[in-house]
Amino acid sequence: MNGSDRILSRIHTDCDESVRAIESEAKQERDRIIAEAQHQADKRAAEIAEKADQKRAQMKASTQSRAQLAARNALLKRRRLEIDKTVEGLESYLLGLEVHEYFEALYRLAAQLRGKGGVVFLNQKDLDRKPDNFEARLQAAGLDATVSDTPADISGGFILKDGDIEENMEFSAIISARRDEIEDFINQELFAR
Repeated sequence: MNGSDRILSRIHTDCDESVRAIESEAKQERDRIIAEAQHQADKRAAEIAEKADQKRAQMKASTQSRAQLAARNALLKRRRLEIDKTVEGLESYLLGLEVHEYFEALYRLAAQLRGKGGVVFLNQKDLDRKPDNFEARLQAAGLDATVSDTPADISGGFILKDGDIEENMEFSAIISARRDEIEDFINQELFAR
């Protein structure tokens, strides 16, 4: 092999080594870039998965909260309906009492006006069925009153008038005035846990 062939062989060998070195470096750089890209992709995938888990947890909590609120509102609505029916039925119950029990209820109402006096007005039905000792029982309850023969336009109970002062002891008026107390009682009795 002559000098020029050796030089060419040497150049060829040096080129081959340079190409292998460049290919090796390129492969290492490629592997590094792929590994870094994989790492970044895994990191981004983990972030996306974590955000998705958080979003799913928030949606689940929100859905549960809405469901609990809807159930609570439905329960409160049902309670309100039951309370309204009970309050509405209270006057009917009082008006439907047997005569003796009905007038006993009136005497208890009269006792709430102890020390007062005037004229008691009843509805026509109650005037027709009042006991003979009605005024005496009112007196015994502490109400100094006489009974008017003029019927009042009320469903049940009575009205006490003393001049310009009027005490409305009509059942519907008492129930209306004490509705909050009645509702509290019903809530405690029917819905206590």
